[in-house]
Amino acid sequence: MKDVTAVVLAAGLGTRMKSQLPKVLHRIAGRPLIEFPVRAALELDVAAVVVVTSGHPEIEASLTKAFGSKVVTAVQDPPRGTGDAARVGLERVSTERTLILCGDTPLVTAKELELLLGESRDAELSLLSAIPLEPAGYGRVLRAPDGRVLEIREQRDLKTDAERAVREVNSGIYAAKTSVLVEAVKHLEPMNAQGELYLTDIVASTAGRGRVVALVGSADALVGVNDRAQLRDAEELLYERIRGRLGREGVMVRGDARIDDTVVVAPGAEIEAGVRLRGATRIGADSRIDVGSVLTDVTLGAGVNVKPYSVMTSSTVGDRAEIGPFSHLRPDSEIEAEAHLGNFVETKKTRVRRGAKANHLAYLGDADIGEKANIGAGTIVCNYDGFQKHRTTVGAEAFIGSDSQLVAPVTIGKGAFVASGTTVTEDVPDEALALSRAPQVNKPGRGAALRARLAEAARQAKQKKG
Repeated sequence: MKDVTAVVLAAGLGTRMKSQLPKVLHRIAGRPLIEFPVRAALELDVAAVVVVTSGHPEIEASLTKAFGSKVVTAVQDPPRGTGDAARVGLERVSTERTLILCGDTPLVTAKELELLLGESRDAELSLLSAIPLEPAGYGRVLRAPDGRVLEIREQRDLKTDAERAVREVNSGIYAAKTSVLVEAVKHLEPMNAQGELYLTDIVASTAGRGRVVALVGSADALVGVNDRAQLRDAEELLYERIRGRLGREGVMVRGDARIDDTVVVAPGAEIEAGVRLRGATRIGADSRIDVGSVLTDVTLGAGVNVKPYSVMTSSTVGDRAEIGPFSHLRPDSEIEAEAHLGNFVETKKTRVRRGAKANHLAYLGDADIGEKANIGAGTIVCNYDGFQKHRTTVGAEAFIGSDSQLVAPVTIGKGAFVASGTTVTEDVPDEALALSRAPQVNKPGRGAALRARLAEAARQAKQKKG
């Protein structure tokens, strides 16, 4: 729609959010609020998007990061209401038609906007309305007996019981010829103590000169965000919408899984209840994310099995690998295909190569674990000397026995064995056996004597207390 410019009104101060962060930058399902109406407009391939702000540089920076040059900003200074914000935005419009959106309505869809623009071709002005279950608090769409739209009247200004009974309400989204909007906004007058110009007043003035159409859309399009409670409610609706979309795309999503709008999930994947998928996470085909797992900026290959309550951040996992339960992949972990990390295994800045295993209670930091190597339970990499981090390399098919400590920097050769309980402080050659244990000494009969002595000590301690 190259004859259309979208103007997104985002100059409100958002004082009810009780935050130093501008309202439209509060995140919802992984994106700032402002991105949702902007993305809906861009899906229509409009000629340009103009976002009207109150001058916060953070908003412009966020939009540039997300959309580059596709979006420009205009500053309303000082804020003087939605009508004045629309005037500021219209000054940047050069196309024949204009679509006006609100920056805090994240649930409006491109399909609804497309229908509204279609209606605008045969009317002076078109607006998106809805019929919610509870219209209280919204401006009502008042119509003539023949159905013509006459005006938008705010709830506090409703005069009769018949007007109060009207359930059709205004969403604040409009479409019209740019010239019509420019003229209508030009004649707005402040009719309130704040001296603000209300965009809703253009409906009555335009209806006096021509046809105004109200297209009844989804009630979700009305959902605006003025405080954090409304932010939460809108986010829940978004998560439900995302779950539904993924289900139609061939992904099984169960229960209350919360999947950010930024996440990509391939068909055949299964996402269990309680899962949280965040940021730039990518889930491969036929992978399974089990209950309670939290993945942030993680890429999984195909057929990966993430077992319950695993936490993963800024890492990659190859095809058919197994992670968890209760594994923790910290940033820059690279787990290759068919590798296994089991319960209470933690990694950071570590590469676990194809087919390697660390199935129990291990810490692997700043390490490179070779193909098919086996890391025994209780093994830790001692990578930090109090000042610097050091690397550990474990060769292919090496075997690290349980309760070993690998003191970096150190290299364990290919096919080498490290005996259980060993503290490795020097490199181990290929195929070598490394062990460092104090000799075991058995004292015959001393066990019973020790037991008796400890029991007597416990008895005496109890007597002193009692």
